Amino acid sequence: MGDKWTLLTITALASGPLRFTAVHEQVVGISQRMLSQTLRALTRDGLVTRTAYPEVPPRVEHALTSLGRSLSEAVEELVRRVRGHQSDVVRNRNEFDQAPTANTANPPNV
Repeated sequence: MGDKWTLLTITALASGPLRFTAVHEQVVGISQRMLSQTLRALTRDGLVTRTAYPEVPPRVEHALTSLGRSLSEAVEELVRRVRGHQSDVVRNRNEFDQAPTANTANPPNV
């Protein structure tokens, strides 16, 4: 559950059931294959349901289960914290990258 695609997929499904294409549009950068694997894993873990409707053309929707919704709440809090400290992270990265020892491969003496 800790990889970025899982978290982004859960975030996309937090607003309600979505078809595969809609999830793919919301999770920027994910390949169709990776999204398919992620949705399958989330379904296996009991975080997402997959509902196939007997229509022509076939329609399949993915939705968070109650367990998935509870995880979604925690993910949303994590996203809020990241957004709230994003400028701090960027500043720290810039300071690190500008430090003279940032690009050296000298291990510390132990």
